Amino acid sequence: MSSIADNIGSVTRRIQKATLQAGRAPGSVHLLAVSKTRPPEDLREAFAAGQRAFGENYLQEALEKIEALSDLEGVDWHFIGPIQSNKTRQMASAFAWVHSVDRLKIARRLSEQRDPALPPLNICLQVNINEEESKSGCTLDELPDLVAEIGELPNLILRGLMAIPDPDQPEAGLRASFRKLANTLKQLRSDHPDAGPLDTLSIGMSGDLEVAIAEGATWVRVGTALFGKRPVKS
Repeated sequence: MSSIADNIGSVTRRIQKATLQAGRAPGSVHLLAVSKTRPPEDLREAFAAGQRAFGENYLQEALEKIEALSDLEGVDWHFIGPIQSNKTRQMASAFAWVHSVDRLKIARRLSEQRDPALPPLNICLQVNINEEESKSGCTLDELPDLVAEIGELPNLILRGLMAIPDPDQPEAGLRASFRKLANTLKQLRSDHPDAGPLDTLSIGMSGDLEVAIAEGATWVRVGTALFGKRPVKS
């Protein structure tokens, strides 16, 4: 069985190869280790192998890991799960990035609750790109107004868009979903130059990161390929 360090090396090589094949600059795609349900020891092993960015889906679990790993310097914590409005205060102080903002109310709370002494919180807007009823996210039609309003909030930096396309669609459909999101980001950047950098596409996972990189991903969110399959809950 390969170690977490071996897996990080393998995924990093996949990212580098896909970046090169897409004609993009080396280092333009970043690896986010999706560490939900993984024990702190696994994250510590990944950190020792050079991984610094970790993505968590569940706030309480994440806070416990942040405390358990507080001796590690330079960990970059990203929240990537659905957001409950009554839990934004701890989220605003504990994370460097939040990828899953899907409505103005959440953005306002994060802005109000972010300590001004901390660097601004990097946020992405989650888009329900395939309009699936089971998934969070705003619609493409809602994005322009959201971008304009969130761009006015203090203590936040609007970095870009995140999506989780329907995994059951064929590769052509997946590629089209990624491309639509990339084109949307480009249009938003043109239409709202003062809203934020809008330089980030958080798309792609273990099974489709090459397609995502070809279509413009800047963060790929990888869990299974790094840590193995999550245990089945009894």
